[in-house]
Amino acid sequence: MAISTGHAVASDDTADTADTAQDSGGQLEVGSTRGRSTARNWTMWLLRRLGLAVVTLWLVSVVVFLATSALGDPVRAILGKDFAVSPERVATIRAELHLDDPILVRYGRWLAGLVTGDPGDSIANGLPVTELLGNQVINSGFLVLVTALIMIPLAILVALLAARFRGSWLDNAIQVVTLSLAGIPEFVTGIVLVTVFSTSVIQLLPAVTIVPPNSFPWSRPEGMILPVATLVLAVTPYLARILRSNLVETMDSDYVELARLKGIPENTVLVRHALPNTVVPAIQVTALQLAWLVGGVVLVEYLFAYPGIGASLVDSVRNSDFPMVQAISMLVAAAYVVVNLVADVLSILFTPRARTAMSS
Repeated sequence: MAISTGHAVASDDTADTADTAQDSGGQLEVGSTRGRSTARNWTMWLLRRLGLAVVTLWLVSVVVFLATSALGDPVRAILGKDFAVSPERVATIRAELHLDDPILVRYGRWLAGLVTGDPGDSIANGLPVTELLGNQVINSGFLVLVTALIMIPLAILVALLAARFRGSWLDNAIQVVTLSLAGIPEFVTGIVLVTVFSTSVIQLLPAVTIVPPNSFPWSRPEGMILPVATLVLAVTPYLARILRSNLVETMDSDYVELARLKGIPENTVLVRHALPNTVVPAIQVTALQLAWLVGGVVLVEYLFAYPGIGASLVDSVRNSDFPMVQAISMLVAAAYVVVNLVADVLSILFTPRARTAMSS
């Protein structure tokens, strides 16, 4: 009997082990299936968004090409006074630029070059557009980066102060100041800053950004203070007001009230409970502001003679240099699309419901 009991116990242990192994295998299979499903969902979502991005950029390219074709006759801009007295040169230049070809043929040729990284040569000096825009794109990107690194923490700090002391004199003062700054155009802000800090009032900072040849703006950081300050003052108020509104709404929610009832200090409630739940709206608003910065730097760069794409765009429009205008416009559009795509990805990652939908 003892031997039979031993065999029965051993048989039960073996069965339990087999069940455990089967359960573990099932869990591994479910986990693997879920992982494949998540990867497939992310892949399909990214493919859809990339497809929309390509369609958007294509539509922008059509608008940009048609708009630049209406800038004027580039041959007249090249020849100036000789345009009316040199018909032979006019015909030669028009043939070199393929201006007599049908517009669809010219658009197809330009689009093919744009896709392959060859947007053409500048009409003003005959150099490749990519060579002329290389350093300027870096300079503009650095200006936007520095502005964003200051703008985002400053806006969060201002919004936290306004939400923490809402209804107080500090909150009211912040609302008045941010609303006033948000209503002032950036070039007006820049002119005021130049008047105050670079003229007879306080001769403290340079009025323009002077960069030596073959150098970059960060080699003379004092020349970047006013352009960065202008952009920060133009963008931060709007972002701070949106964040403050979201924080106030979140602080009135039930789970924040529950945290207060547990005796958690108000500062902790604000930072650890209210602020994390405003991350997704903050990401979307910040993305819009960064996308605006990419295009908004044009006026600021021109105002301060900053060596970026802004001054090049203004000069190119004035000279009917349509290859430069087309390339800069497409760069701004591509940056806008990329910023919004990154914002959408971050929004999904920070939203539990969206992450769950991706995993299902």
